[in-house]
Amino acid sequence: MSSNVPASDQCDTATIRIGPLTLQRLERDGAIALVGAAVAERRKLDLAICNAHTVLLAIDDSSYADTLNRMTLLNDGVGVNLASRMVSGAPFPANLNGTDLIPELLSRIGRPLRLFLLGASQASVEGAARHIADTYPDHEIAGFRNGYFAGEEIDGIIETINAGKVDLLMVAMGNPRQERFITANRDRLDATVCIGVGALFDFMSGSVVRAPKFMRMLGLEWLFRLMQEPGRLGRRYFIGIPRFLLATLRLPRDRDTLGKRPM
Repeated sequence: MSSNVPASDQCDTATIRIGPLTLQRLERDGAIALVGAAVAERRKLDLAICNAHTVLLAIDDSSYADTLNRMTLLNDGVGVNLASRMVSGAPFPANLNGTDLIPELLSRIGRPLRLFLLGASQASVEGAARHIADTYPDHEIAGFRNGYFAGEEIDGIIETINAGKVDLLMVAMGNPRQERFITANRDRLDATVCIGVGALFDFMSGSVVRAPKFMRMLGLEWLFRLMQEPGRLGRRYFIGIPRFLLATLRLPRDRDTLGKRPM
């Protein structure tokens, strides 16, 4: 039976409201423990990692906000961290971007997992599967499939995933497609934990080069990605970031609820 409700109802952790979304305030250890507990208990859990672009899409599209609020939401990047400071007066405890969180999860979860990789190009998903098999040999790749498929293929994809008895399904289709795929098909997906991972397979496979560590430490990974893909990301950053900042300024302040624990 699915008990995939927001993590605020599953564990003792503070949350914060940013626009239409309620995000968890977790350290990285807490995020890994959340996944580990779900797997151990065979309790369905869906995770979405929200950056400024994700929040702005949710502000613009109430149906996408509803989709996200059916999942457990983690924070990613300087944009939502700035929003947290403006709304509550405090930053998030850690940056839980999937590119760092998922490898650490695979390293530290402390139990073998059966994994399914869904999304990205064929070259990227194959490369990511090889990288995981080589780097994290305790885990088993139950299967992988690229993200280019028609609606009539979904039933077969779900059957393949379910046949793999999957502990962790990673979906790399970008926002909002990956979250909509997870929630729209959750009743039929047997995977214990589903998580939207964005460009993770591109990074794991080497198809896309990550920013140097000093840029990541300075919160400038977005700038490095913009320099790599100006055509695709230019509008998101040059128009989206100012819109996000303006939207953040209009958000209601949440200082009274910061640090409170859910009942």
